[in-house]
Amino acid sequence: MFALMIAKTIIFRSGRFFGPTLVTCASKSVVSSNFAPGTPVRPTSLLVVGATGTLGRQIVRLALDEGYDVRCLVRPRPTPADFLRDWGAIVVNVDWEGKVALIQCAKAMGIQKFVFFSIHNCDKHPEVPLMEIKYCTERFLQDSGLNHITIRLCGFMQGLIGQYAVPILEEKSVWGTDAPTRIAYMDAQDVARLTLIAMRNEKLNGKVLTFAGPRAWTTQEVITLCERLAGQDANVTTVPISVLRFTRQLTRFFEWTNDVADRLAFSEVLASDTVFSAPMTETYKLLGVDPKDIVTLEKYLQDYFTNILKKLKDLKAQSKQTDIFI
Repeated sequence: MFALMIAKTIIFRSGRFFGPTLVTCASKSVVSSNFAPGTPVRPTSLLVVGATGTLGRQIVRLALDEGYDVRCLVRPRPTPADFLRDWGAIVVNVDWEGKVALIQCAKAMGIQKFVFFSIHNCDKHPEVPLMEIKYCTERFLQDSGLNHITIRLCGFMQGLIGQYAVPILEEKSVWGTDAPTRIAYMDAQDVARLTLIAMRNEKLNGKVLTFAGPRAWTTQEVITLCERLAGQDANVTTVPISVLRFTRQLTRFFEWTNDVADRLAFSEVLASDTVFSAPMTETYKLLGVDPKDIVTLEKYLQDYFTNILKKLKDLKAQSKQTDIFI
């Protein structure tokens, strides 16, 4: 048993689970049953589910640095999670049955704190399965009687590297849409740091917090920034939002393409005239964090391009030296 469990979307701490609670989501009902109190465990024990993800790995790294005992549940995959073991975490493979058992265990064990990672504006887009599930989970938590915090996220800076930075450097196509969506990207390391601070703050029980970066960016603004830092133009391929809508409607006709349609529905929201951002002044005060300590997108991408261009320059120099000796 663990004092804390961290999933892609969940953090648990030792305490109690109260029920029954009924929540309806997409015409389906979920009922929680009464369970006996869990076994007391050390407050420094953590279980992380989805630890190889963008945010999960940052939480594991930070928690280990702060002295937590961390165990990670990961899905069996060709690329193993060896880096988690190297850091000092215990890694256990988990499949579907393991996920079911984990949920049942979470209800039965003593839980002190439950932190749920959701998506900003999830309550406004019930047509998108991922966002609907997030919002349903938020409602379930509110009715569960658990001490909990819901953290809504806007977007990770780390995702921009593969989406824009690398294709620009490799002179490949950069895909975008013609919609004016603005997203306040945040460094996943900052998200992990603020999460652990919020988790330890008892005054935040029951709160819904939105973690957003210092500024909301459009796709074109991000591409322009990457072009300036890379010192070269991007080969941009623009996909009209109307094409996304048509493709999503088409894939809904076939059962085997439902997952594709769900992903396109989420992409369509991201490509709409939406702002994924929220004021952070009050959140910084609640967490006792100085806004100046939050990484800006300019600084994040500048550090990336500076490091990668230096490595490319060094490799080119080494290549020239080899040519001379040959």
